[in-house]
Amino acid sequence: MERTFSMIKPEGVARGLIGAIIGRLENKGYRIIALKMLRIPPELAAKHYAEHEGKPFYQELIRHITSGPVVAMVLEGPGVIAGLRQMMGPTNPRDAAPGTIRGDYALEVDANVIHGSDSPASAAREIALFFTPGELGEAMVG
Repeated sequence: MERTFSMIKPEGVARGLIGAIIGRLENKGYRIIALKMLRIPPELAAKHYAEHEGKPFYQELIRHITSGPVVAMVLEGPGVIAGLRQMMGPTNPRDAAPGTIRGDYALEVDANVIHGSDSPASAAREIALFFTPGELGEAMVG
């Protein structure tokens, strides 16, 4: 059973898309084992986006992700990392097909509604940034 980190970004929260997005994830069959709404402090944002430090868009990433509340979650399911990435669609919503989360809800690459880990290593790192082990639900069995 695989786990991944996902986050509904500030524009998704502000637009009232939490229920619609979570509904899609649950309808797919992914189990939410941890969930919280928070306003990300700049220090945590810097750790989350550490691989982008020094790039021209880095400061805008930090500004955007700290601009309002987000919904952070840990999802569990078979092949959830690749499956979530497919459900989200490409980073640029203009390239995202209808039926994907970004294709249906996002308007701009800088405000693309949702984040999902891109690999098992990223998932483990991001889960540890946002959740303590005690905040994670039990793994599914069977």
